[in-house]
Amino acid sequence: MPLAQLISPPQLAERQKHAGLVILDCRFALEDPDYGRCSYAEGHIEGAQYADLERHLSGPVTKGVTGRHPLPAPQALIRQLQAWGIHADSEIVLYDDGPGAYAARAWWLLAWLGKRDGVSILDGGLKAWHNAGFPLSLDAPKIEPGTFVGSPDNHLLLDAEHLQKRLGQPGLTLIDARALPRFRGEVEPIDPIAGHIPGAQCAAFNENLGSDGRFLPVEQLKQRFAQKLQDRSPDELVAYCGSGVTACHNLFALSLAGYPLGKLYAGSWSEWINDPQRQIATGD
Repeated sequence: MPLAQLISPPQLAERQKHAGLVILDCRFALEDPDYGRCSYAEGHIEGAQYADLERHLSGPVTKGVTGRHPLPAPQALIRQLQAWGIHADSEIVLYDDGPGAYAARAWWLLAWLGKRDGVSILDGGLKAWHNAGFPLSLDAPKIEPGTFVGSPDNHLLLDAEHLQKRLGQPGLTLIDARALPRFRGEVEPIDPIAGHIPGAQCAAFNENLGSDGRFLPVEQLKQRFAQKLQDRSPDELVAYCGSGVTACHNLFALSLAGYPLGKLYAGSWSEWINDPQRQIATGD
């Protein structure tokens, strides 16, 4: 069974009262860091707790050194997972507004710490939940602390130094989850320098989704990533994006398609450009 799992709104509605279910609302907006927290307060899936990208799912930013969303310290994240009531055997459902990028970041962090069973993303997110006619709640859930204890699997990571050494190697498949205009360097609305890491291919994360906002069927995802891999081993795939968030969406989609969990360059473009000696490419 692939590591990545989806759950539909009706399936979640049926499981809402199950003992041991933990639901995390991962809504966020880069342009408005308070958006997710405020949206949660205005209504969320019953039983959900709020997981903030910057306060819970990222570590402190060091200007000129880290990217915009560095990984949280493992022990700090473990304490937060326990505060959300998570145990080793908990069933966890993650959602955001719909595309799944922020939910996928939470999914990847759980996998990084060793929680790889019983974790699902709500397919289509809160938009699909609304469209299915299910209600929202204003109530804060009552939570008993959990006992989850994990340890980081750093085989799932590649840092800038090691990535730089691998650039140009024939076995490397490097995929960039940002939209094509950003990849090409035609626009850059967030970071101070435009372009991409040399040798990367554009694999915009939203192309993992159909017009309904839900993940493409498995066979279509297999074909999408087979075109990126060609005859190279999926074990040598590395994903990145602007700050290590939407890259997790590609890693989730790869896992849905049956591929092994690829590596994440967590610092991504916003870290890469901190060092002027690192190469930058533009165009296709």
